[in-house]
Amino acid sequence: MFACCIFTVLLTAWSCVGSNPSPVGDVVVDKYFMPPVCTRAVKTGDHVRYHYNVTFLDGKTFDSSHQKGAAKVGLIGEGKLIAGVDKGLQGMCVNERRKVTVPPHLAYGSTGAGEVIPPDTTLVFDLHLLDLWNKADLVVTKTLATPKDCKRSVMRTDFVRYHYNGTLLDGSIFDSSYVKKQTHDTLVGEGWLIKGMDEGLLGMCVGEIRNIVVPPFKAYGEKGLGAEIPSQATLVFDVLLVDIYNPKDNITVEDQVVPESCTRRTVAGDYIRYHYNGTFLNGVTFDTSYQRNHTYNTYIGMGYVIAGMDHALLGVCVGERRRVIIPPHLAYGEQGAGQEIPGSAVLVFDIHVIDFHNPKDKVEVKIIHKPELCNETSAMNDLIRYHYNCSLLDGTLLFSSGDYDNVQEAVLGADKVIDGLDQGLRGMCMGEKRVVTVPPHLGHGERGATGVPGSAVLVFELELVSLEKGVPPGYMFVWLGESPADLFEALDMNKNQEVPQEEFGEFIKLQVAEGKGRMKPGMTPEQVIADMFNNQDRNGDGVITANELKLKVEEDKERERHEEL
Repeated sequence: MFACCIFTVLLTAWSCVGSNPSPVGDVVVDKYFMPPVCTRAVKTGDHVRYHYNVTFLDGKTFDSSHQKGAAKVGLIGEGKLIAGVDKGLQGMCVNERRKVTVPPHLAYGSTGAGEVIPPDTTLVFDLHLLDLWNKADLVVTKTLATPKDCKRSVMRTDFVRYHYNGTLLDGSIFDSSYVKKQTHDTLVGEGWLIKGMDEGLLGMCVGEIRNIVVPPFKAYGEKGLGAEIPSQATLVFDVLLVDIYNPKDNITVEDQVVPESCTRRTVAGDYIRYHYNGTFLNGVTFDTSYQRNHTYNTYIGMGYVIAGMDHALLGVCVGERRRVIIPPHLAYGEQGAGQEIPGSAVLVFDIHVIDFHNPKDKVEVKIIHKPELCNETSAMNDLIRYHYNCSLLDGTLLFSSGDYDNVQEAVLGADKVIDGLDQGLRGMCMGEKRVVTVPPHLGHGERGATGVPGSAVLVFELELVSLEKGVPPGYMFVWLGESPADLFEALDMNKNQEVPQEEFGEFIKLQVAEGKGRMKPGMTPEQVIADMFNNQDRNGDGVITANELKLKVEEDKERERHEEL
């Protein structure tokens, strides 16, 4: 084309806005389309980018930037354009359209331009202003939306994740992270971005929406970028800041609420159960244990969870709540995790510690009340009756003997209750009250039980109501002192060399009444006597003879000798 391009409006009735053609120093301008908003107009010293069609007065076109496929770039008021175009562009707004009629003395004069433009030719330029900037321009930012709470803003060397729509100054979209369905992730101030974006992101808060206008010399300059961004293009970005962190960041603990009753804190190697809500910095939830109605259970300090969480769970108390902010290099890094957690995401966890224990923990017994008079205490094989409340460490009540008509009953050491409770019930006096804490490996383990979560620490409030001293496994009756030298003679009260069940029963009851022996608890005397008698009546004739009678101790010794042989 010529040495310059011009926006000119013919003296025609084409005006879309009904404006009258107006002369501008012999140049006739018809502003036939004005944008609704004009924040800036062309002035001397500005650079412009515009499309044009050039015709003669008869309407014949002889040049067009549209046909060339590239807009024209020019400098206003510096003699770089033909005078009439220079004048015609003055005062234009981006997206304005003008027809500028340029007389010969402000175009190519009496000499014309080769064979294309005859001498003394009036030219008509149809101009569309696409872009406008000045070398004195700065990056312009405007906040469109501000979050309620801004604890941190972007600084140089920070890493950010943001969504954006990128347009040219005329509104043409050249790129969008929303279309890609992926944030733009980058360091700030380290040359990863165009200079204008590096500047425009500074001071932003997560959740803030900011409009950033970048002049070409702080964008892609004369080279542009591919087919999307032309040479000398001003770029406009609407940016939503999603995330921010610094590679030097460690975890941050906020909103910590520690129970006053805290007597123990977690250490490496402990096993913990906790609830959590997991969100990004912008508040969007990516995971929560509450929806699953199940705690997250894990060992801590051993690499079973992300490094930041491993560290965050050390030193916590049962019932404690805390918010933990974990930078991506201590979370899932640049790779992210599946579709839920994008790469380089800062994670925020609101944690509630339900309980924890160590695999080396033993049963913990705390005596609340002990009677002054205590003649005997519970031990293995004893039949005991007791009241109880069973709760989790956070106080959630699971079971209570008060829910049943009768008190709970168990024989200690008979695998009738979990191991930890069995231990906790031993050594108690009647009327004693105690609190027993049972770690899961002595309770219901990792699988839990009906109504009991897996890996749960259980707390039992116990009161021993009664106890009946027991007998060793396999025994129905034990002597509390020495047995008679000749047991059969003692049993055979009528001395007829035969002992029927009635006579046998009278003898056993007499020993119990005189405190010389004890029957197995949990069974009626008649049941015990019947079992003992049937065991001794080896030929089943209804009577025991001297040859049939053998003590359980003697039977056990005889069995041992047989096994050795």
